Amino acid sequence: MIISEKNRREISKYLFQEGVCYAKKDYNLAKHPEIDVPNLQVIKLMQSFKSREYVRETFAWMHYYWFLTNDGIEFLRTYLNLPSEIVPATLKKQAKPAGRPFGGPPGDRPRGPPRFDGER
Repeated sequence: MIISEKNRREISKYLFQEGVCYAKKDYNLAKHPEIDVPNLQVIKLMQSFKSREYVRETFAWMHYYWFLTNDGIEFLRTYLNLPSEIVPATLKKQAKPAGRPFGGPPGDRPRGPPRFDGER
């Protein structure tokens, strides 16, 4: 299938940014939900990448899921002319949210009423 260079770049750019791509198995869908290209072109380009082992494919519940491999990262980096410092979102470390430390000072929480008021 012939895919225009503009659409090929859009799909490749999205795949490199996210590190993953998905598509519903609907060849007649006018547009992909995330990328402004026809869904069929996304599926066909990912099939091409899969045959070159640039992505790993999983299929579940009528959806294709593609995960970028290390070879795919290198290929897209050269194709999109990106420096080696830029990595897909799946390889970035996520900052852990600053939570409350365990065992804070005593009295940091309000106490409820006593459990037993009567005599034993």
